[in-house]
Amino acid sequence: METLLHLLPLLAVIAFATYFQTVTGFGLGMIVIGATSGFDLAPVSVVAAVVSLVTLVNSAVALPGRLNLIDWPAARAVLLGVLPASVTGVLLLDYLSSSAAEVLRFMIGAVIAYSGVSLALKPRVQAERSSNRGFFLCGVFAGLSSGLFGMAGPPAIYHLYRQPMEIASIRCMLLLVFAFTASARTLFVATQGGLSTEVWLLTAFAVLLVALASYAGRRFPPPFSATTMRRIAFGTLLVIGLSLMITAVS
Repeated sequence: METLLHLLPLLAVIAFATYFQTVTGFGLGMIVIGATSGFDLAPVSVVAAVVSLVTLVNSAVALPGRLNLIDWPAARAVLLGVLPASVTGVLLLDYLSSSAAEVLRFMIGAVIAYSGVSLALKPRVQAERSSNRGFFLCGVFAGLSSGLFGMAGPPAIYHLYRQPMEIASIRCMLLLVFAFTASARTLFVATQGGLSTEVWLLTAFAVLLVALASYAGRRFPPPFSATTMRRIAFGTLLVIGLSLMITAVS
C-alpha cells in the first residue's frame, strides 16, 4: 500500500499524459519524463522504460478501428526513415564532445521554438500533401532527434500537423510512429537487461490507468476545432524548443 501511495503522483501524470497523447497523437513521453525529472518522482531510466511499454498499451487501445484513417504510403516512408536515423543519432552523440552536443541541442531547440511560435500564431496548412520523399525526410529528422535527445516527436509533429489531412488521421499516424519507436526501444532495453522488476511493477500499476485514459481520449475528446488542435500542437513545439535551449545553457 505504501508503494502504491508513493507512486500515485507519477501514475496521475501518466494517466493525464496518455489522455493528451490519445487526443493529439503525441506528448506521453515528453510530459512523463519532464515531470519525473522536474519533481524527482522516480528514476528517469526506469520511467523511460515504462513509458515505452505504456506507449504500446496506449496505441493498442487508441488505434484499433482507426487504421483506415492512416495514409499508409506516408506512414511507411516515415517509418523507413526513423530506425536507421535513430541509430545514427546515437552514434553521433557518442562521437560529439559534450560542448558540441550542447551547442547542437541549443540550435535545434531555437529552430523548434521559432517554428512553434510562428505556426501557433497562424497555423498554416500546406495546399498539397507532401511527397513520400518528404515524409521519409521527416522520419530521418525524427530518428536523429530521437537518437540525439530522446525526442522523436518535434519533427514529426511539425511535418504532420502542416499536412492537409484530418486531425484524426494525423493523430493516428503519430500514434503509429511512436508505437514503432517504443517497440524498437523496448527491444533494445531488454537486450541490455533494463527491463527490471521495478519497471514491470510500475508498468503493471499503470496499465489499467493507461487503458482507461486511452479509451476516454477516444470516446470523449475535447471539443476543439482543427485550428485549435494545430495551435496546441505548435504551442507544445514551443515548450519543447525552449526546454532544449534551457537545458543546453544550464
